Amino acid sequence: MLLRVCCGVLAILFGQSYAQVPSIPVDLITQHVAQPHIAQWLLRLHQSSQQQSYVGTFEVTAGQAKSAARIWHVCEGTQQIERVDALSGIPRTTFRRNDQVMTYFPEDRVVVAEKRASLGIFTNLINRADVSIARFYQLQASEGELVAGLRADVVELLPRDHWRFSYRVWTEQISGLVLKLQTLDSEKRVLEQAAFSDLQLAQPLSWGKLNAMMGNTAGFVVKQTELISTTADKEGWRLKTMVPGFKTMSCVKRQDHVKGIKASPLQWVLSDGLASVSLFIEPYDAARHAQQSHDQMAFGATHMQSRRLGHWWLTVVGEVPQHTLQMLAQSLERKK
Repeated sequence: MLLRVCCGVLAILFGQSYAQVPSIPVDLITQHVAQPHIAQWLLRLHQSSQQQSYVGTFEVTAGQAKSAARIWHVCEGTQQIERVDALSGIPRTTFRRNDQVMTYFPEDRVVVAEKRASLGIFTNLINRADVSIARFYQLQASEGELVAGLRADVVELLPRDHWRFSYRVWTEQISGLVLKLQTLDSEKRVLEQAAFSDLQLAQPLSWGKLNAMMGNTAGFVVKQTELISTTADKEGWRLKTMVPGFKTMSCVKRQDHVKGIKASPLQWVLSDGLASVSLFIEPYDAARHAQQSHDQMAFGATHMQSRRLGHWWLTVVGEVPQHTLQMLAQSLERKK
């Protein structure tokens, strides 16, 4: 669980890079910012993640646990490629070229190949500013600070209700690149922190060299994991009540050739544009699930709940409070 969560947090920021993106005027970053302005600020963060190269060390802290990775990121036009070397945990190197991901495990001589949607700083911020985000969060500016030796602006994204966490975000003043991100609970306590400890911007890295490394599978066994797109409705599921602001982002079934599993959990992903929640639905297996009934866990900002639904087993995971997960878990039902 620890490894999966840390890798997931690292993946949120893997798409970042350096870009000369016009600054948003300071007077737009106020506690009661108008709807388009918070969306513009978030869009600037997303745009800054896709236009130039960098190399840096990225660290995640969740409670007493820490993880780190060395990241090389290269942009060439609209194309992106990166290499991520784990500096803690299981030895592994992950390459991502757009939505193609290959993870090398040198000790086992195995490489896992899969497709993943390109991730920006926030899940729902793809190519446009989502003005609905301002209905559920407000921006509040703080004094600037240095992060990894770079001048950064600091803002807080404060929730307007109790269904979501707060965020404190440090962005490089010129580019808008996210240098540091904290997730805060309702008491402003830091649940999780992700930050660059060192960062070199606009580095002359080689696309061709990284691309060649990514494709060099000699001596490794390549195992494929396929994601099949579907919908919750098509699979026979619905939510009686949706958490305000959350929308369906994707729904997939995983064809896992690594373990030879023919059927695997359905993953239904919801997001409010900042936070995300995944509902994993699979057939109930007494041998595996009997000891997990109504289980709850928390690791940093990531919370989890599980419960039985007749012949099915539900696991809900997300960067939201436990009561938000509980609402979704209780609202899920099988269509008649």
